[in-house]
Amino acid sequence: MSSLRPNRKMATNFLVHEKIWFDKFKYDDAERKFYEQMNGPVTGSSRQENGASVILRDIARARENIQKSLAGSSGPGASSGPSGDHSELVTRIASLEVENQSLRGVVQDLQQAIAKLEARLGVLEKSSPAHRATAPQTQHVSPMRQAEPPTRKAAAAEDDEDDDIDLFGSDEEDDKEAVRLREERLRQYAEKKAKKPALVAKSSILLDVKPWDDETDMAQLEACVRSVQLDGLTWGGSKLVPVGYGIRKLQIQCVVEDDKVGTDLLEEEITKFEEHVQSVDIAAFNKI
Repeated sequence: MSSLRPNRKMATNFLVHEKIWFDKFKYDDAERKFYEQMNGPVTGSSRQENGASVILRDIARARENIQKSLAGSSGPGASSGPSGDHSELVTRIASLEVENQSLRGVVQDLQQAIAKLEARLGVLEKSSPAHRATAPQTQHVSPMRQAEPPTRKAAAAEDDEDDDIDLFGSDEEDDKEAVRLREERLRQYAEKKAKKPALVAKSSILLDVKPWDDETDMAQLEACVRSVQLDGLTWGGSKLVPVGYGIRKLQIQCVVEDDKVGTDLLEEEITKFEEHVQSVDIAAFNKI
């Protein structure tokens, strides 16, 4: 017994300090009685009826507000919003009517302008055939008569007067004169063409000259390439382009005359320097 007393005391002290709501059922009964006094006792069926009546009452109020809004009335249930929307709608309709009237005026102006253009077009179409009819007709003349020179007509008149004239001799003299004139013109044309410099076809070639390794002296390689001298060959600028692993290739420009220097000849002359040159490739070829 003496051992149980300290345990009871510890439990009592623990319950004193613990916040437990032992009287919750009293508060629940008091809340239920308060709502029953306000609304009467509520059962399951009565709760459903009250909910349905609330919904019906809300629907009736909504219908009343809609009818008042459509009628334009400002009752206690209606707000000032519908009347403002109605006035805004009236102003928009009025502005649309004004705009419609202005558009009608523009359409009428366009119709009048189109009618005037159609009238002018009709007048022009009527007048064009008349001009064609009044235009003077060209007189068709045979080409032989037009091309007949006056000397032949004079010769024919002399033939009528005197039949003893040798016509064949005069024709031979005319032919000789024509041959002489033609030869003279050909000679002048040949002299003029000989004085004019002939057009020389040239090409611009970009060469890629590759060395054997990275130890090749590129300055010496370029000197060897430029030492190639041919008739119709002109060397241009050059630069060193990295290839990889420290190796650089020589990219050099040249201009050649097509009739004198070919690409095969150029490659053959450059590859003769076997100590420095591994290969030669044509990077670009353009006609000038």
